[in-house]
Amino acid sequence: MTTDDLKWDRDVDFVVVGSGAGGLTGALAAAAEGLDTLIIEKASVFGGSTALSGGGVWIPNNATLRREGIVDSRESVRAYLDAVVGDRVPSANVDAFIDEGPRMVEFLEKTSSHMRFQWCPGYSDYHPERPGGRPEGRSIEPLPVDLRQLGEDEDRLRPAALATPPGLFITSKDFVALNMVMRTWKGRRTALMTGLRAIKAVVLRRHMDTLGRALVARLRLALKDAGVPLLLDTPLQSLITDASGGVIGVVADHRGEQIRIRARAGVLLATGGFEHNDEMRKRHLPSGGQDDYSAASNDNTGDGIVAGVDVGAAVDLMDDAWWMPSFQRPDGINQVLVSERSIPRSIIVDQYGRRFTNEAAPYVTFVHAQLAGGHEPTWFIFDRTAKNRYPVGGIMPGQSFPADWSQSGLLVKASTLGELALAIGVDPATFTGTVERYNGFARSGKDLDHGRGDSAYDNYYGDPSLDHPTLDVLDRGPFYALRMRAGDLGTKGGLVYNADAQVLRDDRTVIDGLFATGNTSAAVMGNDYAGAGATIGPAMVFGYVAARRAAADR
Repeated sequence: MTTDDLKWDRDVDFVVVGSGAGGLTGALAAAAEGLDTLIIEKASVFGGSTALSGGGVWIPNNATLRREGIVDSRESVRAYLDAVVGDRVPSANVDAFIDEGPRMVEFLEKTSSHMRFQWCPGYSDYHPERPGGRPEGRSIEPLPVDLRQLGEDEDRLRPAALATPPGLFITSKDFVALNMVMRTWKGRRTALMTGLRAIKAVVLRRHMDTLGRALVARLRLALKDAGVPLLLDTPLQSLITDASGGVIGVVADHRGEQIRIRARAGVLLATGGFEHNDEMRKRHLPSGGQDDYSAASNDNTGDGIVAGVDVGAAVDLMDDAWWMPSFQRPDGINQVLVSERSIPRSIIVDQYGRRFTNEAAPYVTFVHAQLAGGHEPTWFIFDRTAKNRYPVGGIMPGQSFPADWSQSGLLVKASTLGELALAIGVDPATFTGTVERYNGFARSGKDLDHGRGDSAYDNYYGDPSLDHPTLDVLDRGPFYALRMRAGDLGTKGGLVYNADAQVLRDDRTVIDGLFATGNTSAAVMGNDYAGAGATIGPAMVFGYVAARRAAADR
């Protein structure tokens, strides 16, 4: 919509579209710069995909890391991102992420007492063996928070995908230890501590939460203190431009009523990707990744990307996603497979019964290999000992798999490897040969085919009680096969932007007044993934950058 003479229903300085971490950070930064700011959110709950995530934030040299003594030279960080991202994204954008990231975290901590984080020790960068990579990791996460502080907004926070027992709250730092509850004293101590915390929370009637919901809650608390309003049930319909093509406002639908909101300083699009838009998935994503097994917010249908393209924005990286090996439960929930792929006594095979890559590799790396080789279907194979030692798909050791997993064909169980091969439709000789070859590598401690266990990342979720944390023989029946899917945490492609988060046209000129961040924008990580939180971290950084640029231009 283009007009210079329009009646406005609301008049503000800065409109943020979307309420994930990127949008909320941008809104907080805009308010701190003195901009009259409004957040609009499509859903009836706030938090976006961030609220469904692990809540990790990957930003080198941030204040939390520095307090732990984890300090990098700028050259080291740049070397690592050069090795991971290459020249796939503009160099100036990578520089902006490196330089503005620590400033953003410092801003959050100074602006609000709610913004508190902790380091996830040992959560390795995803490619620690590359120049500048850190095996001990750079990922941080929000501290647990009592959601009662949100008041009436507590019920408006996006629910977690999977419900947890009352009082129970687990951080990423806890999770890696709890996975080894049957194997290590640290796992048992963490389980005891978690149980005692849960009892305390119930007794004191605290509504404690962690991970992505804690990050969103803390940002929302900071925004409430800053007086920034949030309109739910308000999907974006289109952008409003002036005669020169600059963005001056938005058209939205607020609970059935069309409203026009003027944005004197600009609009920040933070609406997520197009993960639940079937037409866009089929048009842009590669074969094998076009079906929707996404763990992202169901409200993410590419609205911000479409609105930006409609006013002339360029797009990039539309053929890629933050891929994640997953499985779809019979109830339709798409559940990710992160820690499981590192547990010993397990492998992943394709339609031919063969291993095709390092099972414990970073999830984007794993699915890239899966898609490139046309490995479909894939099966997560494990034995009785693995079942009794480690959690699989949220099912704890000693706990039976739900009956509908077997009834639906999601999970197959057999007494022998040959019977399992027949049940999943692969050649028994090939399959048993694959297992025997893997078992040989497990005995020697060296995976000569795919290098499983060679990287510190591979071993993070492995079994530290073993000499080789990700390798052990798969030899005790019954044997299991779990049907895997090429899922994702969101799409990577979106609007092209510059180092100030300003959206660009195909000729690389700036669309005045339009900014983008998060999965609405083309990922600064390019086709790869630097570490846990390298989706949320950049989203927050460029939300912050966008707000400051909008304020400077006001």
